[in-house]
Amino acid sequence: MNKITSEDKLIKECLLKSHHIALIGASIRQELAAYEVMKYLLEKGYKVFPVNPKYKDDSILGQKVYADLLDIPTNIDLVNVFRPAAEAVAITQKAIQAKTAYIWLQLAIENQDAKKIAEENGIVMIMNRCTLIEHKKMF
Repeated sequence: MNKITSEDKLIKECLLKSHHIALIGASIRQELAAYEVMKYLLEKGYKVFPVNPKYKDDSILGQKVYADLLDIPTNIDLVNVFRPAAEAVAITQKAIQAKTAYIWLQLAIENQDAKKIAEENGIVMIMNRCTLIEHKKMF
């Protein structure tokens, strides 16, 4: 029998309470995880706002791409990050400005400084986990 951890509870809470997701590092390249995860989240009914300055004013999976998290014209519940760990602090600072509740660093992305900043500002940070994998496990 699988033991449910406190992190598992946080992940489930995040997935249940997040309706608007900013996907930082979104890509048009179908072979990349950022594309696959975005497609999956859209199929599961989430509103996903792709963020990538490289594709600004374009669209990915029918969704308008934004150059910056702070350009999104609605409240964001979850900032889902597909960028290197070195960028996590700057992304966390923007997420604070955006008043998000959750930040999710994808597989192989961890940054303790960013986590500390997030938690000091009342934001839950999940690190080194895949949104798609975790959603499939929970639901």
